Amino acid sequence: MASGPEIGGPAPDFTLPGGVLSGDAFERRDHTLSSARGRSVVLAFYPGDNTAVCTKQLCSYSSGFEIFEGLDAEVWGISPQGVDSHEAFARAQGLRMPLLADTDRKAARAYKVAAPGIGVRRSVFLIGPDGVLRWKHVALLGATFQSIDTLAAQLSGIKNA
Repeated sequence: MASGPEIGGPAPDFTLPGGVLSGDAFERRDHTLSSARGRSVVLAFYPGDNTAVCTKQLCSYSSGFEIFEGLDAEVWGISPQGVDSHEAFARAQGLRMPLLADTDRKAARAYKVAAPGIGVRRSVFLIGPDGVLRWKHVALLGATFQSIDTLAAQLSGIKNA
């Protein structure tokens, strides 16, 4: 399996459709990684909406929204499901981050996390405000996920660099 983008190198750019829950509205729009320059971005690739581990992971990140904001970072959840599925998932769980639809797995392939059977490997990529990949974790099995504490510590290093 290829290792994907290298730490210290440019993060592969992409544009994906998605949406974010804002009050009662689910605001749909395209999200382009390069347009987020100036802030750190946590890309959280996950196999599927409304599955046990994915729900725990994204609810954890959503509940830590203020921690990420305090580190001048945003979290984008990315999976192969469509925007309608993401809207239902966000509404059911009260998720506050953009959920992006990588239905053709183009972004997952660019980050080398596309996987047969499950669609994508559970993985996290931290992109610095300059568009450079600063840290990554790609799970072999995907039964666990990176905690907010781990991500906050890594983001803190980016912010102070």
